[in-house]
Amino acid sequence: MVKFEIISDLEPGREIWERTVPRDSLTDLWEVRDCFQRCFRRPAAFIVAREGDEITGFLPLSWIEEAGVWGYFPGETWNGKTWLEGNRLPARDLGVLPDLLACAPGPCRLRYLLPRPGLETIDETGYLFAPPDYGYGFDKYLAEFSSKSRKRLRKEMDAFHSRGVEFLYDRPEDFDLIVEMNISRFGEASYFADPRFRESFRELAGLLRERGWLRMTTVLVEGRPAACDLGAVYNGVYTLLAGGTGADYPGAAKLINLHHIERACRERFELVDFLCGDFSWKTLFHLTPRPLYLITSPISDED
Repeated sequence: MVKFEIISDLEPGREIWERTVPRDSLTDLWEVRDCFQRCFRRPAAFIVAREGDEITGFLPLSWIEEAGVWGYFPGETWNGKTWLEGNRLPARDLGVLPDLLACAPGPCRLRYLLPRPGLETIDETGYLFAPPDYGYGFDKYLAEFSSKSRKRLRKEMDAFHSRGVEFLYDRPEDFDLIVEMNISRFGEASYFADPRFRESFRELAGLLRERGWLRMTTVLVEGRPAACDLGAVYNGVYTLLAGGTGADYPGAAKLINLHHIERACRERFELVDFLCGDFSWKTLFHLTPRPLYLITSPISDED
């Protein structure tokens, strides 16, 4: 017989998380999610299904008061929606999911769920680059572009390099540069306009640096910052988390993203995750789309 319980305390919730969630990817890690929990401080409801001593299902929720829904833990939000990707539904099978959702203290909206059989509603599309598909060869990757596209891209990159390009790495002080650039470009729509989100990322950058996973890349053009990205390497996957570009350097995003791809080939990463976001350059750069899924309960008209 399956029994259900709701745990609201973080420490026993962490223990269940670490028993049931694999440590395969960056966002699987409790310590990564705790960077956001410490800043957002959302009330939690960890729903656990047990059959005897076996945990057969786990649904980690956080109450997002301003939206009136329970989201995937830790309930960090940007632009009214949770942000962390690669969320899992640890369960022996998805047959237990309706009962887990029925135990939730209110309506749920679970975003960015990893693909698994039984999930049907696509939330958004993430974009990946797999260096092994090209034998870790950057030139082989570039050969996938049409000759016209290669010529145009080379012309844009040569224009930058003619002005002098320098790449700098892992400078902690450049976190503030990312914040400044991002807010300057996007204003109130920036990730970092919300101080909770900004400080969560600051905590995350500190954790990544401490663990040796940080990849901060800053591009100087003519000695001035043109672009800066915050990324992480964990378990062979290079994840680009946030960034910014200077208004005086249109096209700098292409420059830094090509650099990420070249670096991933050179350092033989298994995968680069450029996350979700419908930016035209992602399809132009021949990245591989990966759908992430959505579950709402009760079922909404949007599904």
